[in-house]
Amino acid sequence: MEDLEQRLQHPRRHLGDRHLAQARKFLKLALRDPERASGNLDWAEQHARQALLYDFTQADAWRLLVDLKFRVEDEAGVHAVLEDLFTVLGRDPERAAQLRGVTLLPVASELLEAALLKDPLDADVWWTHISEGDSAKDALDEFAGRCRRLDFTDARASVIFARRLIRVRRRDEDLFVDLSSHLLAHRPQNHELWLDLGRLHETRERYDEAWLCYDHVQTLRPHLDARDRFQARLNAALDGKEQQPWSPPDVDTRQRFLSSMMDLRTRISPVVESVPEPVVDEEEDPRDPTQKRIEALLDQGEHAEAFFLARREVASGAAWAQDLLDRARAGMEEIA
Repeated sequence: MEDLEQRLQHPRRHLGDRHLAQARKFLKLALRDPERASGNLDWAEQHARQALLYDFTQADAWRLLVDLKFRVEDEAGVHAVLEDLFTVLGRDPERAAQLRGVTLLPVASELLEAALLKDPLDADVWWTHISEGDSAKDALDEFAGRCRRLDFTDARASVIFARRLIRVRRRDEDLFVDLSSHLLAHRPQNHELWLDLGRLHETRERYDEAWLCYDHVQTLRPHLDARDRFQARLNAALDGKEQQPWSPPDVDTRQRFLSSMMDLRTRISPVVESVPEPVVDEEEDPRDPTQKRIEALLDQGEHAEAFFLARREVASGAAWAQDLLDRARAGMEEIA
């Protein structure tokens, strides 16, 4: 678990801190020299944005960026910053919808603080926030409910919630498994979380579930050999014992697993418009209907859903699906 924690330290905090310090310096210069305030405020904003680019978990960088937007009376900019923050926090459709058509400039700082109070960006602060007091169970239940309806396609949200789930695992491993599946349905390229989930299943001797997780890791990162090394460990443990060798899950089990991941993903309304069914003359287009569906998903940028669907077809032996699987995987890596 500690190893996963280290691998999820994606934000480059030292670079973020450096740009945040520069942003504060230019803000001070703007306050000292009104004649050059406009230019210095522009520089301050650029550095504040760079700070968030390197470390989106830095709450003070979000605060400074909102403050800068307030100082230049940028209503559209305030909307954009707050909507971006809500995306990082899991893209709650209800919360984002509340911002549209509302003048936010006078209350932007209050909205920001309310969001950060409810959802601290720091995982340890968040865990302390929800686990203290008599209402800890209710808070954890509320968090679980939110996880099941949030959209985690944004890479930053995936990192934030993966780090939170590490804390959840300390208290409730079953809930960790459940919520990890929801997150991974949206961000199937998060191989670190797949690997940790596989290790948990292996520890519990749920070997089919562990194999499915490791197989997914090896599909994403073939050089890791996670599936092969897992099977080698099992064979070594059975060596010399009068037991039947363990066999990987059959095709039906793999297809059910991939279908369940697709169901979790489509249970939440996608942000992009729904993918239209291709309108073609079936006599002129010999392609498999599922192949056309996957290609349409790829054209719409729905790489995660296309990935699961293509993997299901590969598992069933469809030769045409491997190329589409590679395209979906490449598309997910581009937006990672």
